[in-house]
Amino acid sequence: MARIVLERFLQEKEQAIPSKTLINSMLRDPSQIPDGVLANQVYQCTVNDCCYGPLVDCIKHAIGHEHEVLLREMLLEKNLSFIAEDQLRAKGYDKTPDFILEVPVAVEGHVIHWIESKASFGDESSHQAYLQDQFWSYWNRFGPGLVIYWYGFIEELDCHRERGILLKDCFPTDIVTLRHSMAQR
Repeated sequence: MARIVLERFLQEKEQAIPSKTLINSMLRDPSQIPDGVLANQVYQCTVNDCCYGPLVDCIKHAIGHEHEVLLREMLLEKNLSFIAEDQLRAKGYDKTPDFILEVPVAVEGHVIHWIESKASFGDESSHQAYLQDQFWSYWNRFGPGLVIYWYGFIEELDCHRERGILLKDCFPTDIVTLRHSMAQR
């Protein structure tokens, strides 16, 4: 709502449609808004936004980080060697999954090279966006992988297994490692 009000205010004031860059800048820093009352109202709207405000962003980020730490602990507990996202970024990679396994594993008969943690529910809209923006890029660079939607997902979305993207709602318990398969021989 604050965006719409701000756009209309600037459009009336400048007699032109304001740029998205200007609007976004003023929404991030309402002190740039020339009208003090409107600046305060925009600030209040932004702070109190229960869906997209900065407090909600901080909470989502913290929950996401918490689940990445949980996943890291599970990988360590299973003695799986991995390279974490921050290590990959330090090496110059721009789009990276949360973890790349140094030695691939098998999950439900599928080879896995990387794991991405999503502390959210996998609905159709967000999953399609993730496929386009993240998962297929990971697949192209690192091979097949696993996405863990910690809060569940719509079952029909798990339709890319044969192409190399598996979905789970928990850390897999049936991981087969090279060491495990060698011991069975």
